[in-house]
Amino acid sequence: MAKYITEEIVLDGNMNEAVWDEAETGGDFWQYFPSDNEQAKYQSSFKILYSEKTLFIGVRAEAANGKYVVSSLKRDFSALTNDNFSLLFDTFSYGNTAFFFGVTPYGVRREGLVSAGGDDFNNTWDVKWQAEAHRFDDHYTIEIAIPFTSLKFAEGSTKWRFRPYRWNHQSNEQTTWNRIPQQQKLSSLAYMGELRFENPLGKSRTPIALIPYVNTLSDKDYVTEDSKTDLKVGGDAKIAIGDGMNLDLTFNPDFSNVEVDDIFTNLTRFEILLPEKRQFFIDNSDLFSSFGNYFSEGSPFFSRRIGLARDPSGNLIQNRIIAGARLSGNLNKDWRLGFLNLQTEEDPDNEIASDNNMMFALQRKLGSRSNIGVFIVNRQTFGDYVFLDDSETYNRVIGADYNLATQDNTWAGRFYVHKSFQPNDSKGNLASQAALVYNKNNWYIGSEAFYVNEGFQADLGYMPRKDIFKFGTLVQRYLYPKNRDFLNRHSFQVIYNDYWKPSSDFKKTDNRIIASWIAEFKNQSDLTLGYSNEYIFLSNEFDPTRSENAVPLPINSDYRFNRFYFEYQSNNTKLLTYGANATVGSFYNGDIVSLGGQIAYRIQPWVQFGMAIDYDGIRLPEPYESADIWLVTPRMNVTFNKKLFWSTLIQYSNQRNNLGINSRLQWRFAPLSDLYLVYNDNYFTEIFAPRFRSINLKLTYWLNL
Repeated sequence: MAKYITEEIVLDGNMNEAVWDEAETGGDFWQYFPSDNEQAKYQSSFKILYSEKTLFIGVRAEAANGKYVVSSLKRDFSALTNDNFSLLFDTFSYGNTAFFFGVTPYGVRREGLVSAGGDDFNNTWDVKWQAEAHRFDDHYTIEIAIPFTSLKFAEGSTKWRFRPYRWNHQSNEQTTWNRIPQQQKLSSLAYMGELRFENPLGKSRTPIALIPYVNTLSDKDYVTEDSKTDLKVGGDAKIAIGDGMNLDLTFNPDFSNVEVDDIFTNLTRFEILLPEKRQFFIDNSDLFSSFGNYFSEGSPFFSRRIGLARDPSGNLIQNRIIAGARLSGNLNKDWRLGFLNLQTEEDPDNEIASDNNMMFALQRKLGSRSNIGVFIVNRQTFGDYVFLDDSETYNRVIGADYNLATQDNTWAGRFYVHKSFQPNDSKGNLASQAALVYNKNNWYIGSEAFYVNEGFQADLGYMPRKDIFKFGTLVQRYLYPKNRDFLNRHSFQVIYNDYWKPSSDFKKTDNRIIASWIAEFKNQSDLTLGYSNEYIFLSNEFDPTRSENAVPLPINSDYRFNRFYFEYQSNNTKLLTYGANATVGSFYNGDIVSLGGQIAYRIQPWVQFGMAIDYDGIRLPEPYESADIWLVTPRMNVTFNKKLFWSTLIQYSNQRNNLGINSRLQWRFAPLSDLYLVYNDNYFTEIFAPRFRSINLKLTYWLNL
């Protein structure tokens, strides 16, 4: 029970106000790791108070000693390398989404949104709240103050679904208030407790927030010899609509301060899905992105399509977003609504049209945690362009998804049908899936049937392959040794996937069998040993090395190859951490050896150094291309204090003929308000000459009205 108070709380991490003594105490935490059937060795307890405007949480966490594991002072820390106490709030009792907040023994904060029943975390989301911590030799205490204006909930609420949990890396222990089977995720929203309020809550009075920015940018393209210096002004606004809805507005958005993507070596025939990191797209992002394939093999909407376009040479370049609006959230405890609309700028020199990009989504809760949703996605060209074919003027996708999630998460799955429309093309164009997962009694079994029509098109989606029918199965069996002093848990996993091409009389194009053994050790390190057998029929020419002027493997040729692989990751809580992976075997009509290694060292909580090296040696017979592909990624992160951070990432790829440097200095001078200094430098590696260089100084300020 959360007690209502009118007294003031001084947030210092000590809980020394008398009103804390009057609050009920929650405790008796259970282990999740290394076991799930024992109470926590080092217990935690919490108390909850609330005033008219603020929710207060007080925490006491017992510890073996004062040598806490905290790798950084930067906000949005990783739970894998930091002792922390975290909280999940499902304020609408929806069962699949929640807010989460976490604090380390040093008072470092993280917050984010949880979706997909606890499977997906997005810590790009930011709101205003406070936390302070105090460390002792055998425990630490935390005081948290979350303004009700930073949360969404129904007026008159008397209870929320709620659960605190803790990562205690100092003692290799993960614990939770509500007992959770280890086969489920620690973040699972199926296993939640209840937070009751002494008095009903009032309205969710989120203030209007204005977030203007000013960015001074100077850059030079050494290929074209073009250089420019520019001053950009724009910003966002956040407006509360009722108790559960947010209206986000953006004008001339700028994402130059967003963390760069890690580059990768892609040896497949298909596009790789990259995460969305732009703040405007984050709030309630699952309402837009969760439609589509249950195993991430296709989605009708992928927000990273907006703001990027391809020039006549097929190169991916930035396409400026002029303005946009985004309405999303909970209409009530059963209904959720999402609407997004953004306009992009024309770029005739690069044959890019001005497009309006829209998505509408409506979701209805069914049962305890299941839901059904419908959506419309529309990309519409504005204006007449001589370089644009009539068939490219618009693309629309409509569909309905049913998401199954039982109360204890034993059964989960997705069943959907989507249809696309283009000019003079509305017949067929279907995508559908039936997927079902069983997760209980030390068994994880998943199976799916997935179909994408040859004519299905999703311009704003992620659809790496079309004209396929897939049947796939995954079976995993978990085993627990009697003596778990060393090996905590291990499992055997088998994956079987078949792909056929409907337009070619259902000719088989792919078959993949993967068998692996996965070991999870008590010190939190893990090891995987595996074997894969793969068959591929090429419906198009393909060069696995992606080398310039290479002779591709011919169309209508087929290959079967076998590979062995292993992966190892050491205990991430140590100051020195490392990992390694290797793959060896046949590859198409040749052979492959892939080796990778990562090593990192930290001077906690101030500095982290890391280095990753990946090598792929491909040997194909003449006249096809062989290659030695290297990817080297050093990085450094420095946290001077809780407000000043410096990160540098260097990425070398000989496959891309590029050496890239991204260095970013961030000063959080006020809550959610930042000054960024960002430097980017790119070089050709074959002749080592400059390619592109930029530097920008960006100021953002969060103002509540």
